[in-house]
Amino acid sequence: MDKQLAILVDRKTRVLVQGITGKIGSFQTNLMIEYGTNVVAGVTPGKGGQNINGVPVFDSVQEAVKDTAPNVSICFVPGPYALDAAMEAIVAGIRIIVVLAEAIPVSDAVKMISFASEHNAYVLGPDTAGVISPGKAKLGVHPHRLFSEGRIGIVSRSGALSYETAKVLTENGLGESTVVGIGGGPVWGFTHRDALKMFREDPDTDAVVLLGEIGGHVEEDAAEYLNQGYSKPVVALVVGRAAPKGQKMGHAGAIIQQGKGSAQDKIDALRNSGVTIAKSPNEIPAILREL
Repeated sequence: MDKQLAILVDRKTRVLVQGITGKIGSFQTNLMIEYGTNVVAGVTPGKGGQNINGVPVFDSVQEAVKDTAPNVSICFVPGPYALDAAMEAIVAGIRIIVVLAEAIPVSDAVKMISFASEHNAYVLGPDTAGVISPGKAKLGVHPHRLFSEGRIGIVSRSGALSYETAKVLTENGLGESTVVGIGGGPVWGFTHRDALKMFREDPDTDAVVLLGEIGGHVEEDAAEYLNQGYSKPVVALVVGRAAPKGQKMGHAGAIIQQGKGSAQDKIDALRNSGVTIAKSPNEIPAILREL
């Protein structure tokens, strides 16, 4: 049977690419199309009427929505302009915006996420690798050869850690239903909690792998949600046990501040909510089989 179900994206998803004519946008659009993603339109102001990799380009999101009816946007617009791009997509009626840019001012990220919330939309990111439902569609920069179709959901702050974990699962015959990167912070739109809610309702997901790191509180929020009862097994890996306080480690949100946000804090919260803790990606397949 041809499966269509997944969270966030699947074969039926109609994708708009904002910033499609840029070097990165054009290159990644081609890779997404090759993977089977249904890219229906692109937007770059002033470049309307062009055609990139077979995709029509429009001057505005409103025009693209009117002509091609996309329901998800992936935004390759540079950081200083990402807020305007995301707001334009939301105003045009798109309810899932995947924002890859890293250098977005925190104040802009807060405005973006708040605006999305007011319009019942999700911002995935900023600074996200995107989302991939293996064998169906991908919106982002995933090295898709590391992924395989299966029944394990993954949600992660780190794109690289999600790639490594998916590779280990794939090598052990445990493919993935959907892999979601929520971004490096320090503020987030779509969170671990949101992914857990969707995975709970997804009939194609049998278990969830939650990948976290130091800083912020999205893992603790997920633990609070899981404490209410969860019907599927959850395995967690939190990296950064040896990270010093006050020192940023990679992502903008990966910093222990005022004694809060350590890896052990997160591990304790998740363990107390019934989650099984792994110490490395290589342990996860065995734990999943046990569960």
